[in-house]
Amino acid sequence: MKKASTTPARARATHPTPSTSPAAAHSRGHAPLAGFQYARSQFEELVDLALAHARHLGAADAAAEVSEGAGLSVSVRKGELENVERNRDKSLGVTVYLGQKRGNASTSDFSPDAIRQTVQAAFDIARFTAEDPVAGLPDAADVADTYPDLDLFHPWAISSEEAAQIALACEAAAFATSKKINNSEGAGVSAQQSHFFSAHMRGGERGRPGIFSGGYASSRHSLSVAPIAGKGANMQRDFWYSSMRSPEELASPQAIGRYAAERTLARLHGRKIATTECPVLFESPLAAGLLGAYVQATSGGALYRKTTFLGDSLGKRVLSKHLDILEDPHIINGKGSSPFDDEGVRTQARKVLVGGRVQGYFLSTYSARKLGMRTTGNAGGSHNLTLTSRLTQPGDDLKAMIQKLGRGLFVTELMGQGVNYVTGDYSRGASGYWVENGEIAYPVHEITIAGNLKDMFKGIEAVGADAYNYGAKTVGSILVNRMKIAGS
Repeated sequence: MKKASTTPARARATHPTPSTSPAAAHSRGHAPLAGFQYARSQFEELVDLALAHARHLGAADAAAEVSEGAGLSVSVRKGELENVERNRDKSLGVTVYLGQKRGNASTSDFSPDAIRQTVQAAFDIARFTAEDPVAGLPDAADVADTYPDLDLFHPWAISSEEAAQIALACEAAAFATSKKINNSEGAGVSAQQSHFFSAHMRGGERGRPGIFSGGYASSRHSLSVAPIAGKGANMQRDFWYSSMRSPEELASPQAIGRYAAERTLARLHGRKIATTECPVLFESPLAAGLLGAYVQATSGGALYRKTTFLGDSLGKRVLSKHLDILEDPHIINGKGSSPFDDEGVRTQARKVLVGGRVQGYFLSTYSARKLGMRTTGNAGGSHNLTLTSRLTQPGDDLKAMIQKLGRGLFVTELMGQGVNYVTGDYSRGASGYWVENGEIAYPVHEITIAGNLKDMFKGIEAVGADAYNYGAKTVGSILVNRMKIAGS
């Protein structure tokens, strides 16, 4: 089966040049971008008002952020319109520091009185909060003073009627694939966009070196469908989707519908298997979840709270020695791209893991200070992670990976949240396919796969060339040497 493409185009340079894009113009202009009610200049005025009032109250340091989001979501089912939802939200949040006491408050009312009341609330909370020795704004040396336009804003001027027609075409393509596709959980189109502006006030002043101010607009659009085949005990469902910043880069409704149907049909007549131990191949979208587990286990909050099985792992080998992880926040149009993190700290490309050894954690200013380290610009999460293997060859597509599996389980769906990040214990409900002699033998369901992430990470034998982008993570299918399978 050929996948409907969901990988962003990477043909443009990854080192941005001065931009004349609408988003870049918005960062300098006074008119709202299409779909928004507020302009960048209005956001700056609101933030200025909040910080000025914090200074008036006597705050030492303060930070404020204002944001606006808007979108359209349309769903259909069995050829009929089901839901049309429009969302619009806005928020202004402020953090006030009184020495090392911190208070936060937010409001959706942008009137001057409401903003002053919100700042007062944050100030009062800080007054009665215990001191925290590591609380405070990011260090001046870490703050982004300039930042590139990463081309993250591609609004979709689509009406609810047009969105419904796209969703209907996607579902119709699934039904047209086979008469065995006899039902549907529906198809949906989502078009979302947002923008924000934030700034810091340090020592009662703005505009000093190391005082951050900045913001940008971004968008995210998607199309999905979940067809159903069979009846009774043999009923099966699967789904597929495409998610991009630019609507032009979404896979076609026909490709998504057809591929979702093919995935569903392949699951018919699934069997249980006997309890066993065997190699497990994770399909690339699920492999992104394993990468996410690594991020969770090496994130600052888990590290300083000592709630991770990868504590004190810096410089140590925790994955197979042929594996590397790169973080690149500045990929043009990337779904995980960001010129600075949620605290205004500059982001930069770095090698997170080299030869299986941890080169860096994922730290915010606060978690870094708790650990006696320096922020890595990851307040708010990771940015465009790519897991690669030095053993991967260009021809290592999914078929080749199944051949490498030889005899074992190919997993295409996981259920439940059975991951203990303190111990690394891993147990998830699963379905997929049993593989014999490098070929898919039959679909399997109602099983549980189990292991420990420490062993799983070090037991990764291969990573496929079938790289898949799942949000801020890109990885091919992953072959783990051995896991326990609980079946009949």
